[in-house]
Amino acid sequence: MLEPADLELIHLTKRYGAATAVDSIDLRVPAGAYCCLLGPSGCGKTSTLRMIAGHESATEGDILIGAANVTDLPPAKRGTAMMFQSYALFPHLSCVDNVAFSLKMKGVDKAARRKKAMEFLELVAMTPYAERIPAQLSGGQQQRVALARALVTDPQILLLDEPLSALDPFLRVRMRAELRRFQKQLNIPFIHVTHGQDEALALADLVVVMNKGRIEQTANPRDLFEKPATEFIARFLGGHNVIATPGGPVAVRADRMTVRRNGGGGDNEVRFVAAVRAIEYQGAHYQVALDHPGISELVALVSDEQFAEEPLNVGDSVSVLWADKDVHALAPVT
Repeated sequence: MLEPADLELIHLTKRYGAATAVDSIDLRVPAGAYCCLLGPSGCGKTSTLRMIAGHESATEGDILIGAANVTDLPPAKRGTAMMFQSYALFPHLSCVDNVAFSLKMKGVDKAARRKKAMEFLELVAMTPYAERIPAQLSGGQQQRVALARALVTDPQILLLDEPLSALDPFLRVRMRAELRRFQKQLNIPFIHVTHGQDEALALADLVVVMNKGRIEQTANPRDLFEKPATEFIARFLGGHNVIATPGGPVAVRADRMTVRRNGGGGDNEVRFVAAVRAIEYQGAHYQVALDHPGISELVALVSDEQFAEEPLNVGDSVSVLWADKDVHALAPVT
């Protein structure tokens, strides 16, 4: 296997006619890191991934893998491998033949390519299914085969285009843990495109939030959630309330807000009065949606224990409280 390599994007730009999909972004992903490109549909994350892979040409800028500038190289010469959203397995080939296919195209003899394919099927715990065709596999099993097929070429970097989107929620969580384990075991960069905030926070060492073709923030998951840089990020991540103040917009996490029918909240300060608009039970807590003039999508999370002590009803008037330490200043939407 080749040595893991840093990935660096320098002023990388992609235009489709007059439309700019990726707007002069700069990014460095260290060797061995799990990086998630996160953002809404149309933000430029998939175009960025496809340019790294060589499936889209860069309009401007450079793509460096280690010391090599691969901007103009074909996909097969870049040292990358791509795992597609659809998995794209050959339906008529067995698992082992699917994994070995790229080696066959390179002229590797049958015994050698089968041996290597079986090694990677073992890595993803699919050895017992080696002779099955894709139609005989579950979605999670197909994903493992697709992952083995991508890794069998010994890439320096693995690119993943929304690899969990086709799975049911339970399996998605399970496969997140497996992807993370594979990445640490192989110690190569994984560049993973997703629009799922929970997925990015759970998987990544480095989260890159994109919006309108630009990078809004690059940070580790904890720093990103604790200190979103912009109003867009706070709203997109969820779990934050964006509130206009005289000094500019601020974010207050929903789990740091307190609601009381009669005021009073320990060290917290009463900020305003709001009306309860909706209540959703979510297991460990209740999500309480609030109405207050001038603030949209105001939400507080109330623990099930607190809710049992002081039940709330739709229409109740409540005091909304939080501590000064839980206020985080934001850059406004541009």
